[in-house]
Amino acid sequence: MAQEKPNFNVVFVGHVDHGKSTTIGRLVYDAGLLPEKELTKLKEEAQKHGKAGFEFAFVMDKFKEERERGVTIDLSYKKLVTNKYAVTIIDAPGHKDFIKNMITGASQADAAFLTVAVQHGVMPQTKEHLWLLRTMGVEQIAVAINQMDTVEYSEEKFNKVKTDISALLKVVGINPEKTTFLAISAFKGDNIVKKSENMPWYKGPTLREQFDLFEPPKKPITLPMRMPIQDVYEITGIGTVPVGKIETGIMKVGQKVVILPGRSGKGIDGEVRSIEMHHEQMQEAMAGDNVGINIRGVGKKDIARGDVICDAAQPATIVSEFIGQVAIINHPTVIAKGYTPVFHIHTAQVPCQFVELISKIDPKTGQPMPGVPDFLKNGDVAKVRIKPIGNLVLEKQSVNPHMARFAIRDAGATVAAGICIELTEKK
Repeated sequence: MAQEKPNFNVVFVGHVDHGKSTTIGRLVYDAGLLPEKELTKLKEEAQKHGKAGFEFAFVMDKFKEERERGVTIDLSYKKLVTNKYAVTIIDAPGHKDFIKNMITGASQADAAFLTVAVQHGVMPQTKEHLWLLRTMGVEQIAVAINQMDTVEYSEEKFNKVKTDISALLKVVGINPEKTTFLAISAFKGDNIVKKSENMPWYKGPTLREQFDLFEPPKKPITLPMRMPIQDVYEITGIGTVPVGKIETGIMKVGQKVVILPGRSGKGIDGEVRSIEMHHEQMQEAMAGDNVGINIRGVGKKDIARGDVICDAAQPATIVSEFIGQVAIINHPTVIAKGYTPVFHIHTAQVPCQFVELISKIDPKTGQPMPGVPDFLKNGDVAKVRIKPIGNLVLEKQSVNPHMARFAIRDAGATVAAGICIELTEKK
């Protein structure tokens, strides 16, 4: 079978109205992924809403309320196959109220495009977006300087914005010398998929070419083996088969493992007897692989979704409490001490209580703000002490970022997202 291209997640961030959605819509259209009649329909709809020229943005802004307000609220996903990758594009909101949806997008991203409109340049949020990308561990960033058609494709105006953003990149610890700055007009289609005739001075890649210039994500195979269980099956002739994606490390047949927390809450020891992927038996599998495995001495009643299969020599931690850096995205009121929503961590869903609000984080600097907050509201990023109600397997961002991220859901919606920065092991 043809080798599948590696998956690559790219998030588009940027200030409201700087043209992120239009950029992605244009990319999708120019790459031939949007049928002509679909575009015609979107054009009519754009005019109906008094938003002529917004049709490309409408490709991503599927929601009625967004169309009427002309802003991106939720995360939208699109697939694009390039020469090198199977790219998932994440369009993250730039609007102030919705900035924190970005956390959810950024935490899944291998790379990011920061979209900046040439005539507005750096905005207060541009800095916040950069800090957020860095906090969530996005290392690769390209800058798309958009709306070049509004400044007559001026090289001078492009360079001024480039200089301002370079200064900002240095502040957040990104080397501007190694960063690609693209000169584009999403609305007119300059340098999106086709090279522009309007900017002979621009020697850089098109937006589409830039995807393939990003480094492939490093498979986290040097970290200890972790496989969160997605489901457990009973298969005749084999026995109990937990399935899931190996998040980090390498799993081998014969490897000693411990399953945490397990039904007992103290962990279950076992040994990998067989590994199967795409209906083929393997001797080993690695980070990123979805596998079904059989473990000697482990039955269906011992384990469940949310348990984590770990290398016995370097197991993960079951936590009694932890400190999370949390971004409040979408809570109807405010969050105070004592709040107990459900945390989604790898495949586990565990109720957890906010036992202490330690400090808010200043989005402009990434540093804690003075004073202890009484409550948190949408848009706040804060350090919080959290206590799981039940057994939870979690690791610190500094130890294993793949096992440190979480989303917080309440009444069917994602209210916050974050990462674990410190933890206390359960004795």
